[in-house]
Amino acid sequence: MQKTPQAVDFALKETSPNIGAGSTVTGDKLSCTYDLVEQMQYLYVRVVKAKDLPGRDVTGSCDPYVEIKLGNYKGVTKHFEKKSNPQWNQVFAFSKERIQASVLEVVVKDKDFVVDDFIGKVIFELNEVPKRVPPDSPLAPQWYMLKDRKGDKAKGEIMLAVWMGTQADEAFSDAWHSDAASVGTEGVNKIRSKVYLSPKLWYVRVNVIEAQDLVPSDKSRYPEVFVKVILGNQAVRTRTSQSKSVNPMWNEDLMFVAADPFEEPLILTVEDRVGQGKDEVLGKCMIPLQNIQRRLDHKPVNTRWFNLEKYVIVDGEKKETKFASRIHLRLSLDGGYHVLDESTHYSSDLRPTAKQLWRPSIGIFELGVISAMGLMPLKTKDGRGTTDAYCVAKYGQKWVRTRTIIDSSSPRWNEQYTWEVFDPCTVITVGVFDNGHIHGDGKDLRIGKVRIRLSTLEADRVYTHSYPLIVLQPSGVKKMGEVQLAVRFTCSSLINMLHMYSHPLLPKMHYIHPLSVIQLDNLRHQAMQIVSMRLSRAEPPLRKEVVEYMLDVDSHMWSMRRSKANFFRIMGVLSGLIAVGKWFDQICHWKNPLTTILIHILFIILVLYPELILPTIFLYLFLIGIWNFRWRPRHPSHMDTRLSHADAAHPDELDEEFDTFPTSKSSDIVRMRYDRLRSIAGRVQTVVGDLATQGERFQSLLSWRDPRATTLFVILCLVAAVVLYVTPFQVVGLLIGIYVLRHPRFRQRVPSVPLNFFRRLPARSDSML
Repeated sequence: MQKTPQAVDFALKETSPNIGAGSTVTGDKLSCTYDLVEQMQYLYVRVVKAKDLPGRDVTGSCDPYVEIKLGNYKGVTKHFEKKSNPQWNQVFAFSKERIQASVLEVVVKDKDFVVDDFIGKVIFELNEVPKRVPPDSPLAPQWYMLKDRKGDKAKGEIMLAVWMGTQADEAFSDAWHSDAASVGTEGVNKIRSKVYLSPKLWYVRVNVIEAQDLVPSDKSRYPEVFVKVILGNQAVRTRTSQSKSVNPMWNEDLMFVAADPFEEPLILTVEDRVGQGKDEVLGKCMIPLQNIQRRLDHKPVNTRWFNLEKYVIVDGEKKETKFASRIHLRLSLDGGYHVLDESTHYSSDLRPTAKQLWRPSIGIFELGVISAMGLMPLKTKDGRGTTDAYCVAKYGQKWVRTRTIIDSSSPRWNEQYTWEVFDPCTVITVGVFDNGHIHGDGKDLRIGKVRIRLSTLEADRVYTHSYPLIVLQPSGVKKMGEVQLAVRFTCSSLINMLHMYSHPLLPKMHYIHPLSVIQLDNLRHQAMQIVSMRLSRAEPPLRKEVVEYMLDVDSHMWSMRRSKANFFRIMGVLSGLIAVGKWFDQICHWKNPLTTILIHILFIILVLYPELILPTIFLYLFLIGIWNFRWRPRHPSHMDTRLSHADAAHPDELDEEFDTFPTSKSSDIVRMRYDRLRSIAGRVQTVVGDLATQGERFQSLLSWRDPRATTLFVILCLVAAVVLYVTPFQVVGLLIGIYVLRHPRFRQRVPSVPLNFFRRLPARSDSML
């Protein structure tokens, strides 16, 4: 099946940004550790502290703050009340390309109710400001005497450091930026760049073995006992014990996800089903996760008995009753698994939880987030559309967030980040979002995302491309803009990297003691919720909607569009076999006599010299690989609208895909969709039934369900055994090949005898209701 190219608007574009990678970088250029982004010059002002400031109000006290003025730009520090020796330690960054003034003013003022009082100022000529390029040491702050409005000496001193630097400067991420001048001091934290780490996730295995000496309230009936285990917002219960007694047994494994540091205990309750929807608690125990043994392999840990506590209500108060009920458990924190918090199809990390089991890194991945172009406005401000964009990149446990560029459809970030790589068959995800928390508490809206598989990148090569930001909406697929990235994968050891291809994709425990598909799906969902909750508590927070979009939290939901896309992916995989089948059919029907004669000659050679068969096959595959090398992909992969069937999806299919779960649609729409799903399932059911029928016909060859057919087949097998015993294999193979490749003059249009015989065999479809 020929792959149809997608529209140019949704295609990947190679770019040539002015970055340092691949060229000699000297002088004012960025240092070699920051060479995947364009150089951006900034004027940095670090306001450290002041001393001996005079009082200006009637009480003689001073409420100082500092105002940094550069042309039309003005940055302000926080103010202190009644403090003549304040300490601010704040950094301000002014983009050089927007500077139009020649003088920098640092003014110290006294906060007042009516008009703020002037205390003093320091003036710097910009052409005298020193330059600093890392890895030079930071510029040491100095004390400067304050001057009055006339330029004469005023009372008080201020400690400052002023220098010209780039975004590679250590102060860059913490600085107040002039391009965010509309954001107040309170909002600066919401727009800063930040590096986050996902919490360390563990699988908690609770093996519920048995309980002893339970005391049900109704002793006249056999108790129906089960155990409910709760960890945070995860609740799982065992099946009801088959031994209906006061000493029930289960021997059942329950799995949970926990994040280190552990905040919540494991809570177990033993309950008796006394009626429909009514359960009686027979005992309860709480186990701190810190007390649970950690294991690195499949060897079982020691079991432990835990006492069960029970509370009764006496005069409206809970009182603990003491009795000898207890529960037998085997508890472990399984560090040999990798806790999946993203889809296995594009995982960014496959290492086990326990650090002792990690293999050494095989290289470094570097990402330069350069800029975006043509971003669609996602909100309105002062009657016009605007976008406050930032990028998030996730690989392994490390998440990075660029600073937010305020009110720009073509933001330039030029920020570079680095990750250690432990497995080349992993994927980095880069998402672009609109910051909805600067002037309110809205949601961060998704603009689009990009996935790059590291194994598709050549080592030590810099890829600079503009990736389309494509989002699927209920109205259809939409391009929200483009993001320009520079990526480089540097391999530290080629041997180690090639050796990784022989290792299992997941840690050993996933194969030695595997978890079920349903368990993995549930645990993945829980892991996503934990990661989302922890990152949303950081400062600035990485919002829940951002984390869920990056981790594809809804990828398992039903979608007609995805189902069609996957069907055509299967057809694309099978298209090669179908093409070979058509080609062989043309050979058999002598469409090209010369080709058929050559195939006859090759076939005869292989039959006479069978030891050449496997070498010929592998040599053919080798030649195909060498031939395809000329047309190898030169660019990283990106979101493909054609492959995803996003450009051809029906509006109702998209409406169904964006529906909530459970559905929020009217009963008529739900009924229509249900009927459509039934018709599709009916076709799938027919195909599955046909496959079952063919398989049952094979079984009936020797099952004597059709005695005449089995008699014929058994006699044929005996004759074939005798003939093949006395006839050389090459002769048999030669005769079969010549028969299959015979000229159309010797063919009939009716099906062959073996096919007629097979189709007449009985199947079990006539026994189906």
